[in-house]
Amino acid sequence: MAVESQGGRPLVLGLLLCVLGPVVSHAGKILLIPVDGSHWLSMLGAIQQLQQRGHEIVVLAPDASLYIRDGAFYTLKTYPVPFQREDVKESFVSLGHNVFENDSFLQRVIKTYKKIKKDSAMLLSGCSHLLHNKELMASLAESSFDVMLTDPFLPCSPIVAQYLSLPTVFFLHALPCSLEFEATQCPNPFSYVPRPLSSHSDHMTFLQRVKNMLIAFSQNFLCDVVYSPYATLASEFLQREVTVQDLLSSASVWLFKSDFVKDYPRPIMPNMVFVGGINCLHQNPLSQEFEAYINASGEHGIVVFSLGSMVSEIPEKKAMAIADALGKIPQTVLWRYTGTRPSNLANNTILVKWLPQNDLLGHPMTRAFITHAGSHGVYESICNGVPMVMMPLFGDQMDNAKRMETKGAGVTLNVLEMTSEDLENALKAVINDKSYKENIMRLSSLHKDRPVEPLDLAVFWVEFVMRHKGAPHLRPAAHDLTWYQYHSLDVIGFLLAVVLTVAFITFKCCAYGYRKCLGKKGRVKKAHKSKTH
Repeated sequence: MAVESQGGRPLVLGLLLCVLGPVVSHAGKILLIPVDGSHWLSMLGAIQQLQQRGHEIVVLAPDASLYIRDGAFYTLKTYPVPFQREDVKESFVSLGHNVFENDSFLQRVIKTYKKIKKDSAMLLSGCSHLLHNKELMASLAESSFDVMLTDPFLPCSPIVAQYLSLPTVFFLHALPCSLEFEATQCPNPFSYVPRPLSSHSDHMTFLQRVKNMLIAFSQNFLCDVVYSPYATLASEFLQREVTVQDLLSSASVWLFKSDFVKDYPRPIMPNMVFVGGINCLHQNPLSQEFEAYINASGEHGIVVFSLGSMVSEIPEKKAMAIADALGKIPQTVLWRYTGTRPSNLANNTILVKWLPQNDLLGHPMTRAFITHAGSHGVYESICNGVPMVMMPLFGDQMDNAKRMETKGAGVTLNVLEMTSEDLENALKAVINDKSYKENIMRLSSLHKDRPVEPLDLAVFWVEFVMRHKGAPHLRPAAHDLTWYQYHSLDVIGFLLAVVLTVAFITFKCCAYGYRKCLGKKGRVKKAHKSKTH
């Protein structure tokens, strides 16, 4: 028996080495440059998984970050910036407040332009301070990182990646003005790919296609305000001419926090990987406080209400209208809200400063989700099969809401124009009309029917880029073509010239032959006439 047990040890050790070997041999150093807010929160699951697989992760962030803090599974390095945390907070808060101001279209455009310009200047100054921090940049260069993982919403991190000559993995939902299509050289037809902020489906009428094209052209102007200064900064820092497209096109792999369950089908490129739902894989047990709320709700269950990490308080008048509607449904409502308590708040509505959103949505007693339709919340709703009442506020939220409404998974309300009765009717519809539950469960089933979990897929591609020092085999040759070569305008011009030349020669030959034939007939006739005379 003793001999048998000793003989089994090498087998067990061998199996352990086979399992642990790849983790140890491929463990590397990852430089992570995130974007503050919900962008950062959505990266935490992937960071933790990478750390558990033996990788060392260094997070580089400004010292004025609002959400980025020290963590147990990464090392945080901060750098000084010429603004304070209060400035960042004010930017988030004002964004939420501006949404609820009932301005005219022109006033909204002017306010939006001014805010974008102000916030962009602040963030650009932070990027400039990072790049010109010689001591920090020298330290990063000496750290021998294997890969950079970053959100390219602000193209500062690609500048750092090019300076350090690091292969890069982008982790994002989408970029403004469809920049991800330009950067990956991915086809992006106006005819059936709706542009951001258009709120169109992929089946557009003629006038909607006209609007889609006009939106694309107008967005280029706003994007120039935000992104063109980064090209100037990059050219100065890298000491060569660089465009924003050059910075973004350098990515080895793009990890998109979306899939075609939520989004409409469209063309993709080989280095695009879709990891939608990456944040709703794991659920934690609810605390006693929230379990007590759910148990007290009885057979009616609960409704979860959150407008995301950036908006937690709203104007008093609108809050009272919402509170009035919530009081007219039998469900218990858990409302993440930090503003002044509405005076008409009903007994069935509980205000909390924070709630475990995914864990609550995963509870079988959850009947509906009132959301701003951010991509994070929409995917948690899809994962857990909870129909939505959507109140989009800004950014891609309008498009997300349109997609979910088109698929029958929820109802969309205009937060400025909705009344208490509108919200009440919407809630009763998604809770009592079985079609909404059936549709969201169908989407949930489609989303979960996949060979690899999104988190595992994201981790695989980060490690793939580390192992192979990039992924140049996935980069299309389109990046090396000029715009007229890409659209084959030179080929079309050449073929057109050939056709015109052949047509011209043919015409000349026919004309020549025609003249010869007519000339010969004329001479014959003249000779015949002379003989008769």
